[in-house]
Amino acid sequence: MPQPDPFALRTLLGPTAALCRRAITGEHGVALPPFTDHHVHLHLIEVHALSAHGIAAAVDLGGDPVELARRPREGFPRIAYAGAFLTAPGGYPLGRSWAPPAIAREVHGPSTHAGVAGGAATAVDEQAVFGASVIKVALNAATGPVLDASTLAAIVAAAHERGLPVVAHVEGAGMTELAIGAGVDVLAHTPFSELVSPGALARAAAAGQRWISTLSIHADDAAAAATAQANLAAFVDAGGGVLYGTDLGNGERVPGIQRAELAALDAAGVRGSALVDALTDPWPGTGGTQAVATFVPGRVPESLEDVAAWLAGATVVPEEELVRDEH
Repeated sequence: MPQPDPFALRTLLGPTAALCRRAITGEHGVALPPFTDHHVHLHLIEVHALSAHGIAAAVDLGGDPVELARRPREGFPRIAYAGAFLTAPGGYPLGRSWAPPAIAREVHGPSTHAGVAGGAATAVDEQAVFGASVIKVALNAATGPVLDASTLAAIVAAAHERGLPVVAHVEGAGMTELAIGAGVDVLAHTPFSELVSPGALARAAAAGQRWISTLSIHADDAAAAATAQANLAAFVDAGGGVLYGTDLGNGERVPGIQRAELAALDAAGVRGSALVDALTDPWPGTGGTQAVATFVPGRVPESLEDVAAWLAGATVVPEEELVRDEH
């Protein structure tokens, strides 16, 4: 069998891809940086199954900040988290069967003074004290009240003053525009409840906003799936950045790499090296993954059409087990 061309492989998968073999088993394959799922809910999944199925790091985007702060810092997967959803009084996700009260904080106003009960700065500070790497806001006009523009702006300002990015759940008419206008850094889902206007897409991309994909959660809703797919393709065309994320905990799925998410990203134009980048971006700083790498065994992909399905075979291995090709 002819040896794969390392240059062609890097052209297809990006500069981080390297031909290698596992020293223990002798398997040949490709080494890549560790994969991150940028949207999970740890209280709803078996977390240890993530690394057993190819995910070395994960970002919890809505959980009890006290319980998250108590998690062990060692071992895999590495975890970063937002802590609680910051939401309007009575807003999403309050009252949902999957959302215990501890995972949401009602923000009553835009106060930037520390310690003011219900104030924007107080809510941000609480999550930061418990070790949050990102602040999450809920903007779900489809099911209830949302934060007003001044309160949202105060949350974003308080987070940015503390060096923390802001991620938003957007759902319902006008919510994507609201998040873009407020300077939200990342959307927790590709918008799925309405088509985003070309002007808004251009502003989001120009501002450096990134979208977490979560396309495969719409398997039972054809309209939402089509809207999300169209929005992500248009965002990519506008130069927007994409992060791989699945919203694991939403629906019955085995934790780990989601083949359906990879296929949907590929179909939206996030292909080849761009798909690898979406998987390997360390946002918002999961850290500590240098001791492990991604290993995809067997035949290497030969074209863009092969990459998404091939990546689904990835595993997490100790970095020291991999002997890289020097070419």
